[in-house]
Amino acid sequence: MKKLNKKGFTLIELMIVIAIIAILAAILVPNFVKARAQGQLTACKSNLKNLGTACEMYAADHNGRYPNSYSAIRSEGYMKVLPECPLTPGTSYTYTMRSNPDYYYLLCTSGDHRQAGVKNTKFPQFDSQVGLVCPLSSDSTDAASYTVSLP
Repeated sequence: MKKLNKKGFTLIELMIVIAIIAILAAILVPNFVKARAQGQLTACKSNLKNLGTACEMYAADHNGRYPNSYSAIRSEGYMKVLPECPLTPGTSYTYTMRSNPDYYYLLCTSGDHRQAGVKNTKFPQFDSQVGLVCPLSSDSTDAASYTVSLP
């Protein structure tokens, strides 16, 4: 009698390994998506802080007056490149300026940071009086409790 040399895996063994890998992927993929969205939200907040710092530097050099337009920050050399929201490349930030009293307001116009837990489309935002304004928790949907009204 000849001895059979068993080499390789049976179909059942391969199916079990594939099923285990599929289960692990189903558990891990949603966590990676949320982590990516959270990273994009953090980058968006950082961009707003950088723009706010550039506006403050502009004001320091111009007798306390903020720039009249968003592009003045770049044209006068306070930033080399105006940042874009990492969530939706090509989307810029909205800049609103009031001269009496001197005040500015920056808002992310992508408006869809929901994957990171932000339920309101008015976040994140940056304000010359408060700084970075974001909801205190991901359950918050009331923008009025966090925004500062324009003077």
